[in-house]
Amino acid sequence: MITLAAGLRLPTNGLDYAILALYFVVVLGIGFAARRSVRTSLDFFLSGRSLPAWVTGLAFVAANLGATEILGMAATGAQYGVAVVHWYWIGAIPAMVFLGLVMMPFYYGSRVRSVPEFLLQRFDKSAHLLSSVLFAFAAILIAGVNLYALSIVVEALLGWPQWVAIVVAGVFVLAYITVGGLSSAIYNEVLQFFVILAALIPICVIGLKRVGGWDGLTSSLDKSHGHSFLTAWDGTGIGEPNALGANWLTIILGLGFVLSFGYWTTNFAEVQRALSAKNLSAAQRTPLIAAYPKMFIAFLVMIPGLVAAVVVPQIGHEGAEFTYNDAIPLLMRDLLPNGVLGIAVTGLLAAFMAGMAANVSSFNTVFTSDIWAKYVRPGREDRYYLRFGRLVTAVGVLCSIGTAFLAASFNNIMGYLQTLFSFFNVPMFVVFIIGMFWKRASMKSGVWGLVAGTTAAMVNYFWVYKQGIIAIPTDQGANFVSAIVAFVVGAVVMVGVTLFTRPKPEAELAGLVYGTRSPGLDEPPAEGDDAWYRKPALLGWGAIVLAALCYVPYSF
Repeated sequence: MITLAAGLRLPTNGLDYAILALYFVVVLGIGFAARRSVRTSLDFFLSGRSLPAWVTGLAFVAANLGATEILGMAATGAQYGVAVVHWYWIGAIPAMVFLGLVMMPFYYGSRVRSVPEFLLQRFDKSAHLLSSVLFAFAAILIAGVNLYALSIVVEALLGWPQWVAIVVAGVFVLAYITVGGLSSAIYNEVLQFFVILAALIPICVIGLKRVGGWDGLTSSLDKSHGHSFLTAWDGTGIGEPNALGANWLTIILGLGFVLSFGYWTTNFAEVQRALSAKNLSAAQRTPLIAAYPKMFIAFLVMIPGLVAAVVVPQIGHEGAEFTYNDAIPLLMRDLLPNGVLGIAVTGLLAAFMAGMAANVSSFNTVFTSDIWAKYVRPGREDRYYLRFGRLVTAVGVLCSIGTAFLAASFNNIMGYLQTLFSFFNVPMFVVFIIGMFWKRASMKSGVWGLVAGTTAAMVNYFWVYKQGIIAIPTDQGANFVSAIVAFVVGAVVMVGVTLFTRPKPEAELAGLVYGTRSPGLDEPPAEGDDAWYRKPALLGWGAIVLAALCYVPYSF
């Protein structure tokens, strides 16, 4: 749980609050400016598929860069050291590249409005309806996590009551999404990306200066925590004990393949940003452009955690005043002058709102397009769905406020998020990956793969792990195992069901299965898209190589 120490109240003044107020004014201004471009439901839900790749790319990474990640990953750095980079270099970059190079041609070329709609085209209505309900439910739960975490942080740092922080953030997100739709969310996410960087960079720079630079930091940690604290792979051999509670196999398969690919390739809160791009080339480049800032954000969350481990040697220890979650707030309080402190607070709030807005905007699209328009009120005029989309946005925000208090019942908020991903994203990923690469996969195998994968993940977590049937050292280790179990069980069930049920006619699989052509692939490239530096393959493989090189200094 993100619980911050009572002594962390920040010394904010009028200048800091003025910066915060200015940010909120700009956010609402962007929302009202985006309203002029919203004339149809496509404009509201997918920005009319008109945005350039650099905008959707930055929005793609900002939608993931919630403050739960910033605080949680800095806490992970303070607790586990350099091992936090696994969540970025192996837990994000390969999957983002796979999404751009392999999956976006199918998503964008099939002209779907959402991830569940792709399952409707590839499988049948039962798979579509189940995935829509699961995704809408997960989106609201995750939006609530961001709201709850925001309230905890704001109460500790600024003294606002939790309910005030929840309502204020909820109202602002509701206002700019309802008014400007996805365009408003995306342009605000671009702004939020730079505000978040403006918050994290001073903390890293001033923090390193405080501990004598990188050499002073590593020298202090080597003495106090041992050399393994500064390496990514030390102690991860099978059977070797380590603080993370995971070995190299579960890190690579559980985090690097199943959880990572399940999240980045099927989470509509991310994919929606790429679907709003102006053409297929821009859609492919969206996650590839995002991969470059994503891999370097690892340093911006790792360094504050490491610095906090030096500045406050007892952080996180039993009986200590400060927990690992206090790493960034501690450095904000002790290192940042007023003005810069205001930017840092604004960056945290921006990160929370980016994470919430991404999930609310994806929820209103899925609920309106995939549930309401398909099964409840089909065939209505476009203006009706535009009005309903705005209404369901308000419903989504209200539900998020409710699930914010549900998140309070979990002991570890980052573990809670990873648990949700293993329950909802991984089963969807196995259905996608088999459906895209195996023509024979039958129409009914999709829904049964979803049911089996979700059930298997829940059984493993709540029964096998929580009841102690199999000893797994940590919640994170249990999540890695749950993800692997969900993938394997879902795949086995899909193969079994396929052997006894009817496949989809091959003529209906064009553009939905690897090796077939989609009409979207034949669109003429936009001017400049054929430039060498815009080639998706170059961007993708460049990101993979660079992420591998980043590991080198921390592997020995």
